[in-house]
Amino acid sequence: MALADPAGCAKGGEDNNPFPDIIELNVGGQVYITRHPTLVSVPGSLLWEMFTQKNVRSLARDSKGRFFVDRDGFLFRYILDYMRDRQLVLPEHFPERGRLQREAEYFMLPELVKLLAPKLSEQNSLGDDPCQSDPEELSPSADTGRSLTAAALPGAVPGGASGASAAGAEGRRAGFITIGYRGSYTLGRDSQTDAKFRRVARIMVCGKTSLAKEVFGDTLNESRDPDRPPERYTSRYYLKFTFLEQAFDKLADAGFHMVACNSTGTCAFAHEQTDDRIWTSYTEYVFYRE
Repeated sequence: MALADPAGCAKGGEDNNPFPDIIELNVGGQVYITRHPTLVSVPGSLLWEMFTQKNVRSLARDSKGRFFVDRDGFLFRYILDYMRDRQLVLPEHFPERGRLQREAEYFMLPELVKLLAPKLSEQNSLGDDPCQSDPEELSPSADTGRSLTAAALPGAVPGGASGASAAGAEGRRAGFITIGYRGSYTLGRDSQTDAKFRRVARIMVCGKTSLAKEVFGDTLNESRDPDRPPERYTSRYYLKFTFLEQAFDKLADAGFHMVACNSTGTCAFAHEQTDDRIWTSYTEYVFYRE
């Protein structure tokens, strides 16, 4: 139940604690429910400072009485998990590592900041990740495959332009993205008249959320699938533009190649006076990046 009355926080436990044992938080619009000992488990952190003070009324609240923190609500789940057991476990292909490090700095969690900082090995390259958030990138087979790919590139000289391109390609994750759209067109009698095509009403994007955001960025409309975790697959995204060529250009720039396509068509109805037939179709293009 939300803390609708600020005075309700005065029902504290022992030692005249003004906070209840169970606390509701509104972090950037995301609601979290946790225990008071969890929020004060890291002395000196921002949450510790907030929830050890005696003046409860100084803390911001939302319209339902929940304590409000104006930060990234999606990334706060990892902050809260870390405060529970002092361990950092991230999903595979986690794309928000830099932003999470910034959140850790804001909440004054220096040990978490160290865990999120990139490790440099003796060869001045990224070393092993202590939280193992991306095992595919750290596996020996993946490293071997990248080495063979780099060796096969013509003119791949370390430190040269080709070497820089290979290094940029190494940072890209493999995966599939499917582009789908529904269209319609009018076909005249005996196919003797030119087909009249209508514009594509909506271009849909299916695939892993992190890849879709990487390729399409701000042109990806997320209103149908908000707060989708980056490691999840989704079929609910669509693009803000209606030209397939634009989608293909973005995929090509990101290193994707078309590997398959499929299309179906049905006759919706025929015009009574002209005998023109209205056809509808659904088409999918599958792209892959190694």
